[in-house]
Amino acid sequence: MDFDVVIIGAGAAGMMCAAQAGMRARRVLLVDHAEKLAEKIRISGGGRCNFTNLHCRPEAFLSRNPHFCRSALARYTPRHFIELVERHRIRYHEKTLGQLFCDDSARQIIDMLVRECERGQVKWAMPASVERIVARDFSDGARFEVATSQGSFRCASLVIASGGLSIPKIGASPFGYRVAEQFGLAVVSPKPALVPLAADPEFLARFGELSGASFDAITACPDLRKSPRFREAVLLTHRGLSGPAILQISSYWQQAGARGPIEIDLLPDEKGHEWIERHRREASPIGDLLAGALPRRVALAFADGHGWNRPPVQLSAKVLGEIAHALKHWRIQPSGTLGFDKAEVTLGGVDTGGLSQQTMEATSVPGLFFVGEVVDVTGWLGGYNFQWAWSSAVAAAQAV
Repeated sequence: MDFDVVIIGAGAAGMMCAAQAGMRARRVLLVDHAEKLAEKIRISGGGRCNFTNLHCRPEAFLSRNPHFCRSALARYTPRHFIELVERHRIRYHEKTLGQLFCDDSARQIIDMLVRECERGQVKWAMPASVERIVARDFSDGARFEVATSQGSFRCASLVIASGGLSIPKIGASPFGYRVAEQFGLAVVSPKPALVPLAADPEFLARFGELSGASFDAITACPDLRKSPRFREAVLLTHRGLSGPAILQISSYWQQAGARGPIEIDLLPDEKGHEWIERHRREASPIGDLLAGALPRRVALAFADGHGWNRPPVQLSAKVLGEIAHALKHWRIQPSGTLGFDKAEVTLGGVDTGGLSQQTMEATSVPGLFFVGEVVDVTGWLGGYNFQWAWSSAVAAAQAV
């Protein structure tokens, strides 16, 4: 047997798992096909890596089994990763909503993980493409043979940390799903998540010229019985909608079977009827009045697009009621997403029904583990997906 553990994928989850397993005196080989190490970490958070979130909790993750992530997240928490960051003297700061970023560069997180792998005496095969995986009981105690462009390696435990389909230009591929299917594990159909939404021609005709306009709002997915509500910025683009509040709700919109409208609350700090009551005797048009709460060109486009850009004193009680409702429940029907090219992460993946929530091991294939984005666990924007990478990786590392 060449190694105790072979890990395929040298991203966040792969390096974390390799380092932790190596420090448990396991002989570890880390395999990756990329020329550059951990590009997804490098570009994350605008180059500063939003490496975790102080408010990380199971409710901030989507999965067919919403309880699956609980065990791993409880055993390796944001505090544990922060202690690792502090031990490596990486300066960081909290932005908003519990999001933690490096003060300087995401490269510091990559370098930290490499140093941790060095502590664990991890061996590397990179760049190396995986040509095939064979599972059987070898006489030396190995369970798997991994044939790569750098040679074949036998191991007792095989960890798949190859990620999902998001951002294919930096190397994303369906490799992990193919391995799962090879061994009879189900895969929840992957979809782009934390992704901008495309709009239909009618919406773009009204709002497409406002590309770059941003405003504070609350988004929700009314087709879901228990949709979360996200208050952050909404950004209008030449193709539709983006910004943190849209990226957040896009995952839930993708999860909703019918993929109906999304809902935007344009007045997050007050009730619609109170806003109307305050302005109902005004002689200025609705668009001008709304410019006190929204960017002026957005306010005018909203009022013009609905045919409401007249003074409130000229509008009937029925129309004023419609305006009050629309300000709090502006429904927009997306025509789709901008796809995996623009997605931050992947929704779906290896079905958790076939994995142990304590160890990430396939229940039907002893020694085979899946960690990180390749698993059907998808977090909110803001460091949650990195925390899942760290937590799931440690869970597997403690079991290999």
